[in-house]
Amino acid sequence: MVTELATSDWPPHGAEVVPWRQERRGGSREDRVLTEVTTSMPPLIAELDYAIPADLTALSERALVVLGAMDGEATGQPAAMARFMIRSESVASSKIERISASTEDFARALAGQRSNSSALSMVAASTALATMVTSAGSRGTIDKADILAAHEALMRDDLAEGPYAGTLRDSQNWIGGSDNSPRNALFVPPPQGRVDELLDDLIVFANRDDLPTMAQVTIAHAQFESIHPFGDGNGRTGRALIGAILRRRGVTPQTVVPVASGLLARRGDYFDGLGSYRAGHVRPLLELMLRSAVAAAEEGRISVQRIKQFPQQWEAQLDVRRGSTAALLIPAFFDNPVMSVADIERVVGPVSQKLYNAIARLEDAGIVQEMTGRKRDRVWAAVDLMAELEDLDGRIAAAMETI
Repeated sequence: MVTELATSDWPPHGAEVVPWRQERRGGSREDRVLTEVTTSMPPLIAELDYAIPADLTALSERALVVLGAMDGEATGQPAAMARFMIRSESVASSKIERISASTEDFARALAGQRSNSSALSMVAASTALATMVTSAGSRGTIDKADILAAHEALMRDDLAEGPYAGTLRDSQNWIGGSDNSPRNALFVPPPQGRVDELLDDLIVFANRDDLPTMAQVTIAHAQFESIHPFGDGNGRTGRALIGAILRRRGVTPQTVVPVASGLLARRGDYFDGLGSYRAGHVRPLLELMLRSAVAAAEEGRISVQRIKQFPQQWEAQLDVRRGSTAALLIPAFFDNPVMSVADIERVVGPVSQKLYNAIARLEDAGIVQEMTGRKRDRVWAAVDLMAELEDLDGRIAAAMETI
């Protein structure tokens, strides 16, 4: 349970009253006649310092140790391991936004099929996270271009927001309240004219090396959510920033830790923590972030250990002959747990009865499952890997009860 501080440990947000006028008339009379709105103004933070509270020091150190231990467990593993963790993090991040899909729909979306919009959005979140984390790791810095590229990857196929993907908002946005105006909104971010300055300031903060890493992660994320620089997709982009900073600081150079699963398990506390940050209290969100990191890293390490064994377990289940088509399919499904016919062709060659016989062997052994139920455009998924994705999320939620 996070605890609130009686006094501020960080500059609280200010307020700025700005003119307001509906772009499209609608809603109640109160919506239509609204002429001004009070926005929340985050402080400039580029040069501010923050010290971990003394009673959270041990938890902070534990978080860094277990994050490093999980990353070390993933060192030297195939790229499939990193992709698994990215998917785990992005699926949980999407669920925080009430975006969810069945395993079957998610698998079809991973294979490039036009699944339902939620599944496609979850896959896009994986691409966005990978985009930002990879850039932070390769250059050692986080730039505005990285954030814009991640948002573009996230939103480009969105029917409503696609035209604005990768661009900062040029109008006032708000959270909660009326759909037609900021009247009675739960939170009104700063006006669009202040977004550039605030985001540039945040990027300076995110690239510093003289701050406690987990405090930097927490504050940078909360500041991003307060700026709310995009029309939509702010939550998922802002949570991708967590992984990017951990990668840039060298805490997780090999993998991504699904911290969002811990935040999802305490969704109410998470949003309360963001509200506390705006009131000048970093501690509640920091404590939740530390607990989430510990739970995600400890349970994630277990998943890495399990996943390492899957190829050998599958080979034993099938008793495959070296060089056979079935033997070739095992590492293929390990590297790409969801594959269409076209994907499989790229690995083992043109479709043939021999290939379908090999796939049938994997199905009969319970290693893969066909996810569409159709005769055409079929998609197969590695059962153990897809199950581990769900199991990890559940284990992290359970671990949050005890940390």
